[in-house]
Amino acid sequence: MTLVEFIAPLKNATNRDKCLAVLYYQHRYDNNDALTVDQIRSALKNARVSRWSKINVADVLAKSGHYVDSPGSQGPRRLWKLTSSGEQYVRTLLGLPSAEPEVEHDVASLVTLSSNVADLGVREYIEEAIKCLQVGALRAAVVFLWTGAIRSLQQKALSVGIAQLNSALSKHYPKAHRVSKIDDFAYVNDKITLLGAQELGILDKGQRATLEEALGLRNRCGHPTKYRPGIKKASSFIEDVVGIVFS
Repeated sequence: MTLVEFIAPLKNATNRDKCLAVLYYQHRYDNNDALTVDQIRSALKNARVSRWSKINVADVLAKSGHYVDSPGSQGPRRLWKLTSSGEQYVRTLLGLPSAEPEVEHDVASLVTLSSNVADLGVREYIEEAIKCLQVGALRAAVVFLWTGAIRSLQQKALSVGIAQLNSALSKHYPKAHRVSKIDDFAYVNDKITLLGAQELGILDKGQRATLEEALGLRNRCGHPTKYRPGIKKASSFIEDVVGIVFS
């Protein structure tokens, strides 16, 4: 996730919050514990923050109280870093969990994604996945995100044309239920839908194979077994599904 994506939800936030978010991102994801005013200003510019050149970064930080500290200087320039209180403030501001960086990164990515999804039903599934990630419910997060993703693929398949869609489905499963509206996919299993999407050119072979692997994880998470995905497994799932379905 880029700084542009990370800071996007703060479009209407205060200048202080934007500056604090830059410090947080640089510390958490780029291993830069402290930045100068010029470096923060440059980051705001690169993130395409509106009216970045008008932000008096030095004044903003000086008035940020216990959220920031100055650990020293870089040559003649003062360095600024977030305090523990500042880190917690940014996590609360962006709805990030107090957890491992992978989960935090995934929450921020999905928040940005959900704001760009027009379909209400798909967006609600993504938002449910976010809520689950925030409390560490990884199995539920996998299930909800998959549901949103497969619904998005179903919509794309329908938009190609009903005749072409049913021809693609029946090629891989002759007894496939005829689809004429989105609700009809309830009678078509997800693997056949993926094969049909490849047939229609929505997915290529590699993407379909990757999503089949993701479907396998979704099924392990959605059925009553003792399986529990680790953070890295869930994060990999999210990266694959978002990258293929929603890019």
